[in-house]
Amino acid sequence: MSNDNHVILIVEDSDEDFYAADRAFKNAGIANNVYRCIDGEDALNYLYQREKYTDSEIAPKPTLILLDLNLPKINGKNVLSEIKKNPALSQIPVVILTTSDNEMDIESCYELGANSYIKKPVEFDDFMKVVKELKNYWLEIVLLPKK
Repeated sequence: MSNDNHVILIVEDSDEDFYAADRAFKNAGIANNVYRCIDGEDALNYLYQREKYTDSEIAPKPTLILLDLNLPKINGKNVLSEIKKNPALSQIPVVILTTSDNEMDIESCYELGANSYIKKPVEFDDFMKVVKELKNYWLEIVLLPKK
């Protein structure tokens, strides 16, 4: 499948982490279809096409969601729970990409339906490798449901 068909939603409040992920996806050949939400409330508005996201051109349905746990307003676990209990969204793979390696966080995210849980690497080169592997696995190897 062409990378042009994929929409990546990154839910990340840290500008530094978002720009690193965005740059990594661009380096991996996914340039135009990366969207960002800065907090949990913004992510749910995007996914439910509310407020500023009512136009599907502005907020296309994502192929993959990268979700931080430590978000303002609504935390990542609550966002994950909302995604996975909604039939229209539940098939979208959600990868937790966070600084936490707390065992309770890991267990609860998988219980809530996370498809993967990855601790954010500190070094940019390591982060680039992780994003490249995410892209290879989720966007090239795995067969995902069509929109």
